Amino acid sequence: MNAMTWIYMLIGVVVLVFGADWLVKGASRIAARIGISPLVIGLTVVALGTSSPEMAVSIGAALKGSAEIALGNVVGSNILNVLGILGAAALAAPLLVNKQLIRLDVPVMIGATALTVVLCMDGNFSRIEGLGFLALLFAYIGWLIFEARREKALAAKANENTEPKAHGNPWVNIGLIIVGSGFLVLGAQLLVDSATAIARAFGVSDLVIGLTIVAIGTSLPELATSVVATIKGERDIAVGNVVGSNIFNLLAVLGAASVVSGNGINVPASAIQFDLPVMLAVAVVCFPIFITGQVTRLQGAIMIFYYAAYTVLLVLTARQHEAVSAIQGVLVYVIIPATLLYLAISLWKRPRAANLS
Repeated sequence: MNAMTWIYMLIGVVVLVFGADWLVKGASRIAARIGISPLVIGLTVVALGTSSPEMAVSIGAALKGSAEIALGNVVGSNILNVLGILGAAALAAPLLVNKQLIRLDVPVMIGATALTVVLCMDGNFSRIEGLGFLALLFAYIGWLIFEARREKALAAKANENTEPKAHGNPWVNIGLIIVGSGFLVLGAQLLVDSATAIARAFGVSDLVIGLTIVAIGTSLPELATSVVATIKGERDIAVGNVVGSNIFNLLAVLGAASVVSGNGINVPASAIQFDLPVMLAVAVVCFPIFITGQVTRLQGAIMIFYYAAYTVLLVLTARQHEAVSAIQGVLVYVIIPATLLYLAISLWKRPRAANLS
């Protein structure tokens, strides 16, 4: 390891921040110009841009005959998106939740997650199932566009005498999105490569590197974009990016990877027994949190704690450590029941505000 490794890591962080800033800026301006809500932009353009590392890694792995990496990448990224990234964004500032998310997008995310778990139970995610997921993706995007046009028409009727603001040159805004997305991919790659080299220099095993640095690395664009969007006040983009990325990861990334793979994707027994159920639980728990109308800083901290616990369990289980049973017992019999009680009290004390946008 030399000084250049640390320099590459620093460059990766800087490139990520600039890429996230440009992507959010271009997307929010386009949303304002064409009258589409920032939430829809976050669910589509931003989510697709920040999911590009997962797409590149998963399809590349499938073409090289390592399709199982695609499944692990998608499952790990979806868990991180909710627990780590949404949690970090909520710590930056409490997040208001758009009612469309509860009405349409979160149910779609939960449904896609549940369908993935069911289809993987036989130990294989086939090409046919992947094609079905891609068809579902196009149907979902089509519905989003239809809803966006309907809302725009209603808004135009309500403001017939109001001229839309320019919000900058449209080609410049599109350029910001493209360059910002490219910077996110480049920054993530630089950071993953340099962090992996540093971890190996300190004697960290390839297993731990794969379970932590690489998994987190492909989700760094979502993290940077959501946190920057929250700080800039574009909180709909922040939340929409997480939910949209999870939907894209399942329907687009997993679907495409299974299609290009020769025999679909083999699903290990360990994923069926642990990781897939965790991904489903994380998706389902979004609903009671979101239905209150916001994600608080405390909830963000709880999400981050659960991601840390999940990562620790992954590492200890892979090493067959004797502490696994004790940690699982504390989680199952103490921490999870306490969390569910907290969510129940939150739902009871804080009914959903009627004026949420």
